Amino acid sequence: MADEIKYEYKTVQTVRGTDGLVISKMKKDGWELVDQDQGALRSTLNFRRPKKPQPWLLIGAAVAVLVVLAIVIGVASALGDGDEKKNEADRPTAAASEEPSATPPSPAAEAAATEVITSRNNPEFAALLKADSCDEANLDFATGHEGQTVAFDGSIVNMAPHGDYDTRYDFLLGPGDKGPNTTDGPAFKYEDVNLLELKLTGDKIPSTVGEGDRFRFVAKVSEFNVDQCLFFLDPVATEIR
Repeated sequence: MADEIKYEYKTVQTVRGTDGLVISKMKKDGWELVDQDQGALRSTLNFRRPKKPQPWLLIGAAVAVLVVLAIVIGVASALGDGDEKKNEADRPTAAASEEPSATPPSPAAEAAATEVITSRNNPEFAALLKADSCDEANLDFATGHEGQTVAFDGSIVNMAPHGDYDTRYDFLLGPGDKGPNTTDGPAFKYEDVNLLELKLTGDKIPSTVGEGDRFRFVAKVSEFNVDQCLFFLDPVATEIR
């Protein structure tokens, strides 16, 4: 039928406890939940939404314009190269020595680049710790501070074995002290790490950790997964609180 609706489909894997947040976020983007496969540790969510009609005529016209522009730019570039080479031939050789050399960064600038971001010295991070886990603030912060180090007081929301390993885990972390009952802030995740990689520090280092345990997390910003509403971090240090 000519009026039959055509759909595009998407499958999203979620960690236990984040299903509702992901479904809410996907619905805002126009996706409809088709079915849900609930596993012991992870869920598989299948979505669909109507495909948008493609304006093929406009696309064809745009391609034609781009082709014409490419030809014009190519001709202009060829003419410009000829003039530039002529000017370079007439330029005195002494001019090259007059160009300023690159200035090395100051010690203060290097220190600022390695400063640990906290809720006290960074208002953006302070607001993020109170935002919804699917809020756009997560993506903005992850994009703007990728590779930088953050520190916050938090707790383990969920801890699950990674794959078939019983010594490597996926940790879901949240700001504050509420553990599995955490409702505010990003859903921070350490993926596929063992206890040694947590780099535990403090007066009394435990032999095991679990849901609800409270720490001072120091970690590097990795990325934010928009579909799963998960903010990925890499552990630097984990201090007992």
